[in-house]
Amino acid sequence: MNRLQRFWGQVRDSFWFFPSVLLALSIGFAWVMVAVDSSPSGQRLARWLHLFGVSAEGARSILSTIAGSMMTVVGVTFSMILVTLTLASSQYTSRILRNFMSDRVTQVVLGVFGAIFAYCLILLRAIRSGADSTFVPSLAVSFAMLLAIGGIVALIYFIHHIADSIQASSIIASVSAETLNAVDRLFPEELSEHPADDAKGPGPVPLSEQPWQAVPVPRNGYIQSLDSATLLRIAMEHKSIVRMEHGIGHFVVRGTSLVSVAQGEPLSDEVIADLQSAYGIARHRTVEQDTAFGIRQLVDMALRALSPGINDTTTAVMCVDYLAAILSRIANRSIPPSHRYEDGILRVVAIEPTFAGLVSESFDQICGSAPGNLSILLRMLGALHTVRDLTESVARKQVLNRKAASIMERAEQNLHFPQDRMQLAERCAILGFNA
Repeated sequence: MNRLQRFWGQVRDSFWFFPSVLLALSIGFAWVMVAVDSSPSGQRLARWLHLFGVSAEGARSILSTIAGSMMTVVGVTFSMILVTLTLASSQYTSRILRNFMSDRVTQVVLGVFGAIFAYCLILLRAIRSGADSTFVPSLAVSFAMLLAIGGIVALIYFIHHIADSIQASSIIASVSAETLNAVDRLFPEELSEHPADDAKGPGPVPLSEQPWQAVPVPRNGYIQSLDSATLLRIAMEHKSIVRMEHGIGHFVVRGTSLVSVAQGEPLSDEVIADLQSAYGIARHRTVEQDTAFGIRQLVDMALRALSPGINDTTTAVMCVDYLAAILSRIANRSIPPSHRYEDGILRVVAIEPTFAGLVSESFDQICGSAPGNLSILLRMLGALHTVRDLTESVARKQVLNRKAASIMERAEQNLHFPQDRMQLAERCAILGFNA
């Protein structure tokens, strides 16, 4: 089931799936329209309309013009997409290209243009002219004209969509929205009234009387997804412990240890295959089960904006703002524990993200790339204050306070002007951080 879900996710986000579906639908619709035109009721309706396709040559001319123009528009659209991808990759980060490729508007618009082209080709084949018989699907040709007008509207909207999608605010908001959806899906439960200290890492793995049997990594790549239910099922069936050696988002090398099983006897090929199939390994990371990757994309955009070649503080500030929104959503969510029990018996030792790790992922590199940028430092302190006010966990508040202290310490070392240091101290006092 996990493999089917991964396959469907890859197909759904591919650049060809929706255009192919629309292309197939247009071919079927063209045959339906030709059949309607061939029926007596369709012929009577066509005589009543008297719109287009009054002759076979006229219908061929109209359809050929529409089909040729659609292919020209498809070429222009692809050129616009390539330019957009190039600009986005150089200005922001190459990791956001997947967001553009999976954009539904782009896929649907390309599908519409291809569908109109295929529709016209089918109608051209259906037109007959000669001394013995003449058939012109007038209704279908009339509808082709309406499709051509719709194609023009789609092109105008696509140009507007491209102009809007390459703006920094739109890209950052899109990545943030995808990450927030992943947070809601992965961490749906609210913290309990007395939340546990989840800021610390997992505890030591209990010693087993049986040695650990390693399951090798089947291929090189990043872990995109994981079926935790399969790991728990195998551990219960063998009355053993399954220990994850790599977590979601980690890069794994073929032949190294993927998981380990506390079992004295060698694992069967069937068990090894089941454990390997629980992992989805591919060439790149995705956000579906990897919240840290969504954060990583925003951090990469902030780092690119802070680079000397770009020096775009405003974009970096926007990234910090949306990082605050993501951490605020996580602040009161329960992160699954690393140790999974069944009837009080330890079965799975997982590698799960921690709140402290996500906070460090969000701000450490940005702080290191902007040691003397007062605007970024103040914004990060404000973000930490916002998240701290929203969480009820004492442990998470301590994590945020320590991160704020680290930012302030670095700021004191790199802010050279007394006025900047005074402004930072005043801001810290307002936010309740000890300067």
